[in-house]
Formats: sequence, structure tokens, C-alpha cells
Amino acid sequence: VQLQASGGGLAQAGGSLRLSCLASGRASIKNGVGWFRQAPGNEREFVAAIDWSDGNTRYADSVKGRFTISRDNTKNTVFLQMNGLKLEGTAVYYCAVDSQLPAVIFYHYWGQGTQVTVSS
Repeated sequence: VQLQASGGGLAQAGGSLRLSCLASGRASIKNGVGWFRQAPGNEREFVAAIDWSDGNTRYADSVKGRFTISRDNTKNTVFLQMNGLKLEGTAVYYCAVDSQLPAVIFYHYWGQGTQVTVSS
């Protein structure tokens, strides 16, 4: 599976961005897609994940109520709507497959990442 993340950019604190993750290739998604982020000097951390079959979602406590993950199975695309952005949300955001669990170790394929910068 090849993953292409897009939609990052510059936003003001309190603003919004919508990230997309397009999956392509011969292998199909079986379990789920996750979003992670990594700020400079920090480890990659879980943000959100979605079950590919039933759409159940999971969020990190730090983004609950502000971020929404969704999917379009027909287009092999997962979205991350980010509202109420905070300065600490500045990071490179990665999408990954094939799990809905909140840890890097469960994901085997990663996109290239998209930079999100939140300014005051």
C-alpha cells in the first residue's frame, strides 16, 4: 500500500485544517488507518484512527472534541478534520495502515507526512 498525505500548511491558533490520506497500490486496507504526528525532538505520537470496516474511531485525549477522522472507502481516502488548532499541534502529520490501535508498532506502511504549522 502506498499512502499520500496532503492538506498540511499554516494555520492560526484556533483555526482549522483538513488533512487527506490517499491509499493506493495492489494491497488493500484490511483493518484501519491511523494518523500520527511528530514534532521536532519528540517521538511520533498517536492522534486518531478509524476502523476500515465499521468506521469506529479512536482519538488521543489531546485532540478529542477538536479533531475528527473519517473515511471514504470508495476513494480509499481518510480525512482528518482539525479544528481548534493549538500551538502544540505543530508537527509533521503521518497517515499509516493497517490498524486502528493507538501505537506506532501496529502500523506497517506510512505516508511521507505533511507539515502542519500553527501560529499564534
